[in-house]
Parts: sequence; C-alpha cells; structure tokens
Amino acid sequence: MIGSSNISKAREVIDRLFGIAVDREASDLHLVVGKPPILRLAGELVSIEGAAILSPENVKQLCFSILSNQERERFINKKELDIAHQIVSGKRFRINLHWEKGNVAMAARTIPSEIPSMEDLDLPAVVHGMVDYPHGLVLVTGPTGAGKSTTLAAMIDRILSTKAANVITLEDPIEFLFSSKVGVVRQRQLGQDFVSFQEGLKHILRQDPDVVMVGEMRDMETISTTLTIAETGHLVFATLHTYSAAQTIDRIIDAFPAYQQNQIRTQLALTLRGIISQQLLPKIDGGRVAAREILVNNYAVANLIRDSKIQQINNVLQTSADEGMNTLVQDLNNLLEMNLISQKIAKEHIIGSTKLGDVIEHEKKSGHG
Repeated sequence: MIGSSNISKAREVIDRLFGIAVDREASDLHLVVGKPPILRLAGELVSIEGAAILSPENVKQLCFSILSNQERERFINKKELDIAHQIVSGKRFRINLHWEKGNVAMAARTIPSEIPSMEDLDLPAVVHGMVDYPHGLVLVTGPTGAGKSTTLAAMIDRILSTKAANVITLEDPIEFLFSSKVGVVRQRQLGQDFVSFQEGLKHILRQDPDVVMVGEMRDMETISTTLTIAETGHLVFATLHTYSAAQTIDRIIDAFPAYQQNQIRTQLALTLRGIISQQLLPKIDGGRVAAREILVNNYAVANLIRDSKIQQINNVLQTSADEGMNTLVQDLNNLLEMNLISQKIAKEHIIGSTKLGDVIEHEKKSGHG
C-alpha cells in the first residue's frame, strides 16, 4: 500500500513530467524501470535530460498516483489499463499501464487540446463527404500512432457542428472531449460506462442514435454488431489497426468462421461507405505529415468484396482518382513531389514489396534522395 503523502508527491512529479512532454511537443511519454523518463519527439525516442533512472518503486508510485482506487484494483486484476488523464493546464493524455518482467510500465500519448478541423488535417474532399452519409460504415485505420483518433475526432466534430444528430461514442478511454453543438453527443467509456464493446453496442439502438463511434472493432462479436447497426439506418465510424484498404476488408472477413464469411462479405459490400488508411511520417523540415490510402465503396468495389476478389481492390484505387480514391503509394509520391518527405521515408512506409518499384521509379524521374 502506498501512503497518501507519497502518492501526493508522486502525483506532483508525474504531472511535471507530463508538463515537460507538453513543452517539448512530444507525442508520447514512457516510464520504464531501469531508464529515465523517455519522450517520443518527431518519431524518435529521447531520454529527458538530467532525469534519474527509474526504480520499480518509482514507476509504481508515479503510475498509481493518477489512479482511483477502482482503477488500481482493475489494473492489478487485469494487468492492463487504459485511461485518460488531465493535468492542471488542461492538457489530456491517453495512458496505457501494463506490466513487464513483474514491474509496472506506462506509455502516455498526448491528446491535442483542441479538436482539429478536417481542413487542419488536410483531409481531402471525398473524406469531407463521408460525414454526410445518412447511414453505413466508415473506417479509419492505421498502425498505432497514425493519428486515427484525431482524424475520427475531426469528422465527429464536423457532424456535431453541422447536423442535428444524436451522436453516441463508445471509447477506451475517452480521448477528445466533444461538445454538443447543433448535434447532441454522449461519450461513454469502457469500464466506467459500459462493460464491453459488445455489450455497449448491444444496447445502443435503445438510445436513439443517428451516429455511432466505436473506438475499435476488436473481435468478431463487435464487428458483427457494428455491421448490423450500420445496416439498420445508422452512420457508424470505427477504427482498426490495419495498414491498407484491402487488408482492412480481409481482417473483417477473416474474423469470422468460414461458414459465415459469405454473409459478412454481402453485409460489408452493402454497408461499407469508405476506408481511410493512414500513417504519420516525419517531414524533411520537422514535424509530421499524414500519408493516406482512400477507398470509396462504389459498384466495382462492392462487387469485388462480394466475389472475394479483395486482391483486385488496389487496381480500383489506382484508377479511380476521379472518385477521390488513391493508393498509399500514390499519396507517398504526392508528398515526394511536394518535397515534404524524403525518398528513404517513402520506401520505409511502402506496404508490400510489389509496390516498391513505383516509388523507385519516381526517384529516377525526380532525383529525390
């Protein structure tokens, strides 16, 4: 048991560390036994200068100081915990607590103080159109740290600012704090407001939603219920940890046993509206920029999903620029043309070796290095 005076001191220290992360414009703060506190700056891990190496007790006290009694109990029992934490300045962090080699460890991601607009994020016109669908499923995908939550927040905020819609979110944890404007919003947090995504979604239709946001589709039951909600006249936004439109569709279908997959293909072909797959890349002059692959579910895409010809979706993306679609490689080439990223970074973020030649060809033509 940690004494209250120790908790108070530890809380002051960890909030100072969060303050340093904000001042240095870090995307992440890590607390790990045997290392000083570590920041992620423009994608690189950097130790905080002059900070002491953390002992097991240091990390435990720092992390436990920001938890309620219920959260501590949940963390000890489940060994993992996701929470949001706000410091005095109002800056918020999404925090994951976990154990490693029997010790507590923490990874904290900074959450922007204000929800950026879709224009701030340079989201293309076709993505702006996705918030206007009356129903269906819109997916924002990418690896950890790709800005999925930020993109999703900008889209939800646009809906709340322009439509008289009832918006319900299921999150783990709540990151951006939305305001009811033209629309009304209710934000619900896993563990605090609902037991599981599956349970939260099961009862959501009784809450009269127009728009539903699901933090992450983690399992077959959640995916199935999400598709049903989208199919029954609601606009649903969700995230997945996938790198491309084709991989996203495969991941959804592969979550189900073989005997159900034809039904899911049909359901997905009918309900899917679009997929935004993105990665955040370091820019040549500092900062980061998003590279995006964008799919719009048109007649051709729906047929490929229904006929299990997912491998042909890239061909549609490459040839449908007039509908706002593009592959990741095409967007990487655009970023190269604008001198925003280096050739080295572009090559590192190619998904699938068959596409590497496209960027290499660009290098020959443009002389980028």
